[in-house]
Amino acid sequence: MKILFLSHLDMNLYLFRRPIMEALHKEGHEVIAMCPKGEYFDRFKELGIKAISYEISRESLNPFKELKTLLSIAQKLSELKPDILHTFMLKPNIYGTLASKIASIPYVICSVTGLGSFYIEESFKSRAIRYLIETLSRIVFKIAKKVVFQNEDDRQLFIQKGLVESSKTHLIKGSGINTKLFDPALISPSTLVRYRQELGLEKKHVVLMVARAIAHKGVREYYEAARLLGAFTSDSHLAFIFVGDTDEGNPSCVSSKELYSPHVLWLGHREDILELMALCDIFVLPSYREGIPRTLLEASSLAKPMVTSLAVGCKEVVKEGENGFLVPVGDTKALAQKIHYLVQNPALRLSMGEKARQIAQKEFDVSIIVKAHLELYKEVRGDLQKTL
Repeated sequence: MKILFLSHLDMNLYLFRRPIMEALHKEGHEVIAMCPKGEYFDRFKELGIKAISYEISRESLNPFKELKTLLSIAQKLSELKPDILHTFMLKPNIYGTLASKIASIPYVICSVTGLGSFYIEESFKSRAIRYLIETLSRIVFKIAKKVVFQNEDDRQLFIQKGLVESSKTHLIKGSGINTKLFDPALISPSTLVRYRQELGLEKKHVVLMVARAIAHKGVREYYEAARLLGAFTSDSHLAFIFVGDTDEGNPSCVSSKELYSPHVLWLGHREDILELMALCDIFVLPSYREGIPRTLLEASSLAKPMVTSLAVGCKEVVKEGENGFLVPVGDTKALAQKIHYLVQNPALRLSMGEKARQIAQKEFDVSIIVKAHLELYKEVRGDLQKTL
């Protein structure tokens, strides 16, 4: 069987879908990654996975440019003739599914990995684009055989709006986390000591946030909580760290000027996320809305207590009072209070961290997520074989 994975980012497929693709390849299926060329594109070959490039703009709303992209995808699908097309993210879901109709690819699976800023903001532009998204989604989900959601809230929203039939929907909680890799036992104490020395964090409680630097991730609330708690002042034992790059193409991007602060150490983009997360005492993500946030899964696997927002996606990972705390979206004071409470209660941090790892292993380990996808493909493949 030939299965093609379509996304608008090579990083998205390589970092988050690779375990699924590798499992399919191991079973003897032909797996193809179709995405624009980026820094991860050539790495697929090392996995025995064929990579096909195409061009797409994340921000463009130019109808002529978008039509060109759609037809380009359709042409490549006609040439490759996959048995199953699995699309990820908004534009690939829409364009890939419409292109599959042109190319006569009958079995399409769409994954809704989060609804983005258009379901957070209420500006005229956001409402107009949301209407367009829903109109197109209603069309493409009639074509798709299955629509995969990462959380129950998004699934119910789309069903209630009449965008997809309930019988077509499928719930798989995120892309999973390799709990064997993100294991606190693998990080040596000497490594953590070295990191603390290099970053000037000796004798400090470390609070960490990892995200793209956009407002909807709650970056400004995080910075304000750091200010309220007096992080990095001369008499403070608190250190707030923010890891993440600016995203200039996103309208809610937080500028680099804002990210330089006397209360927060901004480290920019980093590759050593595992070590930085192992270093922290508390992990924070005050996001407005998510699919299933990867960073919360990583923190959970590393046995970190978490403070996050009572938002779609975030509340799937954090259980109030068990492995962390949930605060209202945008409530900076509540965010600061819960962080302060954890700082003052080391025994609670330890117990919440232990519970976090247990939940990560039981509900979100990558092996569970891969198995769920393989069962989905098997179900679709059964339908496919009936038509042959």
